[in-house]
Amino acid sequence: MKAVMYGGGNIGRGFVGAMLSQSGYEVSFIDVSEPVVSGLSSRRRYPVRYVSSQGHEDVWIENVTAVNGCDREATAQAIAQCCVMATAVGVRVLPHIAPHIAAGLRKRWEIGGDCLNIIICENLMNANQYLAKLIKECLTAEECARFDKQVGLVEASIGRMVPVQTASMRDGDPLRVCVERYGFLPVDRDAFKGAIPEIQNMIPFGNFDFFVKRKLYIHNMGHAVCAYLGDYMGEAYIHEAISHPEIRLLAQNAMLESALALSMRYGAPLGDLQMHITDLLGRFGNEALQDTCQRVGGDPVRKLGPEDRLIGAAFLALEQGVIPAYIAVGAAAGVRRYLAEAGLRQSVETAGNVLEDISKLDACAPLGQMILNAYRLLLDSSALEPLRRAADAVKAASIQNVI
Repeated sequence: MKAVMYGGGNIGRGFVGAMLSQSGYEVSFIDVSEPVVSGLSSRRRYPVRYVSSQGHEDVWIENVTAVNGCDREATAQAIAQCCVMATAVGVRVLPHIAPHIAAGLRKRWEIGGDCLNIIICENLMNANQYLAKLIKECLTAEECARFDKQVGLVEASIGRMVPVQTASMRDGDPLRVCVERYGFLPVDRDAFKGAIPEIQNMIPFGNFDFFVKRKLYIHNMGHAVCAYLGDYMGEAYIHEAISHPEIRLLAQNAMLESALALSMRYGAPLGDLQMHITDLLGRFGNEALQDTCQRVGGDPVRKLGPEDRLIGAAFLALEQGVIPAYIAVGAAAGVRRYLAEAGLRQSVETAGNVLEDISKLDACAPLGQMILNAYRLLLDSSALEPLRRAADAVKAASIQNVI
């Protein structure tokens, strides 16, 4: 059995590619990094290190090889011959690989290949629709019809945290990837074409929109709140930020706001979501990952988008009658991070412009005002307690209004 892992980076090697190998597949990684391609091709194995505050364990991932993604013919040949495929390249790279996937599908169809399921491991809402559009732009009308019948674009929810790999993490081996032990991969059961492949720790779920939202609006949102407030308090690492009592409380309460909204929207048991939050907060504190606030909070333009982790979670909460007082604090800290990176003046007026331009949010609307009030407190104080007290007051007032 052959599998293609498009992307030999941290998630590709440290999670999905490893799962495919451990499930009995011969895995061809497609990547443009020559050291990764040559290393995997010559050694045909690489180490994954599970790290925690208690120590680490090394596991060898066997039966792998690699193809240089600049070699279109070799890439197409690998796709034509595989049983299953996955992508983990990053959202911005998807437009660049779509023509190669189209070429691979065309070659696959030329040799009489059957259904191909592509597991999309990208942090993007409606990633299946986006990738389908990109690939179909490279196909004829007849090929598009065949694509719809034979290609399954399967969204996945990536829960494993894999930080940027430092020299100390590589520990003398450039192919080593350090990861947390958590390793389950929820996927969209209804998107598969033909038989669902048997892959270790891959869990197919129906009603997958809930899992996409849970990942984005609880895990990613809570992580971002932790990172942006960690920035504000001068913390370098996520484990340092989450150990700060005020940051932990604000992040936890923001995640609980999302959990309540998700429970109401999808009928999911609130207790299960609360246990998920408890698990995540513990995992955020994994010192051995050495994950930075800089990395987790990176690309604030995308993370402040109208459907992304902060503003999207706040809108979902409002739709369900939940006042996102703590999510608003995280959004305000995200705006502060964006202004700092862009070299713009830190002011309420400028912050309001960011909400309107990037978040597509009316700064005068209740949510916009809630975020700007929190942002104003970030400017006026170097401590988080006044911010948390203000959010507590907003939450208490909203509860009182319901009563």
